[in-house]
Amino acid sequence: MSKSETIVRIAARGDGVTADGRHVAGTAPGDRILTDGTVEHGPHHATPPCRHFGTCGGCDLQHLDDEALASFITDRVRFAAEGQGIEIAKLLPSHVSPPHSRRRATLHAMTEKSGTLLGFKERGSHRLVNLKQCDILDPKLFAMVKPLRRFVGSYGGKGAIDIGLSLSDQGVECSLKNIALEGLEATEAALALAQENGLARLSMDQGYGPETVWEPEPLTQSLSGVPVPYPSGAFLQATADAEQRMVVDAQQWLSGAKTIVDLFSGLGTFAFAMENHAKIVAAEAASASHLACKSAANMRQKSVTALHRDLFRNPFQPDELNTFDGAILDPPRAGAREQIDQIALSQLGRVVYISCNPSSWAKDAKRLIDAGFTLQKLRPVGQFRWSTHVELTSYFTR
Repeated sequence: MSKSETIVRIAARGDGVTADGRHVAGTAPGDRILTDGTVEHGPHHATPPCRHFGTCGGCDLQHLDDEALASFITDRVRFAAEGQGIEIAKLLPSHVSPPHSRRRATLHAMTEKSGTLLGFKERGSHRLVNLKQCDILDPKLFAMVKPLRRFVGSYGGKGAIDIGLSLSDQGVECSLKNIALEGLEATEAALALAQENGLARLSMDQGYGPETVWEPEPLTQSLSGVPVPYPSGAFLQATADAEQRMVVDAQQWLSGAKTIVDLFSGLGTFAFAMENHAKIVAAEAASASHLACKSAANMRQKSVTALHRDLFRNPFQPDELNTFDGAILDPPRAGAREQIDQIALSQLGRVVYISCNPSSWAKDAKRLIDAGFTLQKLRPVGQFRWSTHVELTSYFTR
């Protein structure tokens, strides 16, 4: 290399990229790569706030300032659309969740000769980072790290344990997987862990599925003011602020619709947000989530009809879709090809598509465009702050 180069953007996996396509890890837009290979930091290079950054796999982009982080999130979504030749009528500002806002996460624990490790996995490795600090987790979740480390060290055995943490209306939910409690002492210690730390629910999976060992009152997750029963392991948007942003977008874009079908509806995140203005049919394949949505709708007499339906094997057909004024989709990372193909064949004219994977979304969006839809609005969403994982909301009409 005969002269210095400047980082112009961040690639999908988090590396900085120069104008001629050279990738340099750990760099930010505006950083200069000098002739000897060293990096001269530019105006968008930030000091990572976490001591574990660079080793922990939980974050990739703490070295970016807020402007560069938002630009990365925007570019991920915009490039996905452009890669399929999709024209964006209006690209909305990116939403980025703040630090300490994650309300659900999966940690891992293992006891070794040196002691008990509990945290996220190292980047590109199965080794664990022993968390002493975390700038993404809600403080209520992080407060469980030390007591869980002690408990696993005493009763967790030698295998790797998965620890699910989430926030419910009643407080912190904790689920331990791949753990075997042996004897009365271990069982009493588990109950003490829950009581002393004010857990809302503690469940254990000892190889036969999750079993609740502590739940003083039934857990709920309030969605647009509706308390919905919260099954262990049910899908929940990672941050409350991102959920609210997605809900508001859906409400605004489907304003005026009298009948809406909510596809891949989960617990009813979007269904309960729309039901004051429309009749909603909420379709979900996961039995526990479907039953929770149905129970909440019936108990509160909401205009939400919950259907238990696998939309990959049995998508809504065109004649069914034609009875609705609009549709909302929030599918898994693989996308919703089977359902999108049926929407394309229908007369449906308004579609809100929420996605956690810009690549699969872009392929589905291209099918809608080919069927006569226009991408009216697109908003990048970075609820997994400092991660390369990017989500979005989008609005199609025809």
